[in-house]
Amino acid sequence: MKEALKVGVSGVRGVVGDSLTPQVAVTFAQAFGTFVGRGPVIVGRDTRPTGMMIENAVVAGLESVGCKPVLAGIVPTPSLLVITSARAARGCIAITASHNPAPWNALKFVDRRGMFLDEVRAEELFDIYHQGDFPLVAEDEIPRVEVEKAAFEEHARRIAAYVDMESIRRAHFRVAVDCCNGVGALWSRRFLEESLGCRVVAVFERPTGDFEREPEPLPQNLGSLREAVRKHGCDIGFAQDPDGDRLAIVDEQGEPIGEDLTLAFAVEEVLDRHEKGPVVVNLSTSRSVEDVARSRGCEIERTKIGEINVTSRMLERRAVVGGESNGGVIVPAIHPCRDSFAGMALVLELMAATGRTVSELRAAIPRYTLIKDKIPIRTERAPLILRHLRKVYAGQRMNLIDGVYVELGRSWIHVRRSNTEPVMRLTIEAPDRREAQRLAAEVRAEVEQAARQG
Repeated sequence: MKEALKVGVSGVRGVVGDSLTPQVAVTFAQAFGTFVGRGPVIVGRDTRPTGMMIENAVVAGLESVGCKPVLAGIVPTPSLLVITSARAARGCIAITASHNPAPWNALKFVDRRGMFLDEVRAEELFDIYHQGDFPLVAEDEIPRVEVEKAAFEEHARRIAAYVDMESIRRAHFRVAVDCCNGVGALWSRRFLEESLGCRVVAVFERPTGDFEREPEPLPQNLGSLREAVRKHGCDIGFAQDPDGDRLAIVDEQGEPIGEDLTLAFAVEEVLDRHEKGPVVVNLSTSRSVEDVARSRGCEIERTKIGEINVTSRMLERRAVVGGESNGGVIVPAIHPCRDSFAGMALVLELMAATGRTVSELRAAIPRYTLIKDKIPIRTERAPLILRHLRKVYAGQRMNLIDGVYVELGRSWIHVRRSNTEPVMRLTIEAPDRREAQRLAAEVRAEVEQAARQG
């Protein structure tokens, strides 16, 4: 069955050779070039084997409408956003399907601020795409391609200007890192060793894009990292997704602590040793992050899922830290984007400043059980499923800004249609595992029942 092209605030993504083809990439690049106007446009990618083919198509599309492609190569997505802003480019196209399986790839569209397009501007771009009326230029107006070699260096410089690098270097941490055969395979060891003075053990460090584990850095996918931490006596283990914007943590005993704790640690470090201020997170974020912020007298606000929804609100509120529940740490003072490299630096800074192990830091934060699940659906069934859930939980306090979020005392459930896959995403959190599992089973049954109706 043909997999539909996913078009939305998270960009354009699909299975390569199925819904995502070079022709689609050329046309979207032409539309983006028309949207941002003539001038330099940064282009970068992750390690997926299809990346070069899609990049060639994007370059052709940009050149055809008079934009100058500036090729940053294989670099982390946050590096692309940083260099777009630093170079005052017209915009950026990041070629990466992030956590999606290997057959997928995607185009993510970035504005001149180095931020993804919001819903309104994304719709403007898609209107241009559908109209198909592009200002093609003559041969003598086609600009030459340039190469950008300093994207990661500028990114690392901003992190170094924010955190106390010397305190981290003095600690001589032994760190394991799972690069998922993605961009981290080129940049993570270098960053941890040269910038942060760590002794590094790396797994899945070949930058092939042939993922040796599932791309999402979820606990069930981190067996090799856990083994590396235990075998080599590491202080911490870090796991990235293929484009380097998400970060998960394994403690010194080789136990995964969950992506939400990545964000909780970063919030703790920013509020304790950098600056106090508002915190903004997405709707599916653990209450542990809220507990950390409120215990330090700081306000916390929740937004719709999607990096741009969080970063836009962070800038409006002048938030000092925030992020998404998938291990996406955002520090606007570095750059308003999810950033696994900033996350690694902040967590190591926290360990160096407190002298605590990861498990000790974890023990100091209120404990919850958070369960994430997803159910494949036909896209057109999503509204029916959400209406069904609103009826089932009609007597409870709800938030409907993004799917259905239901508060159940200290527990909560969140069900929404994915921005990146043809699935319904289920997130459930409760103070204890038994209650979380009960709620997860209950919600899954309701979603499956609604999906079968009609």
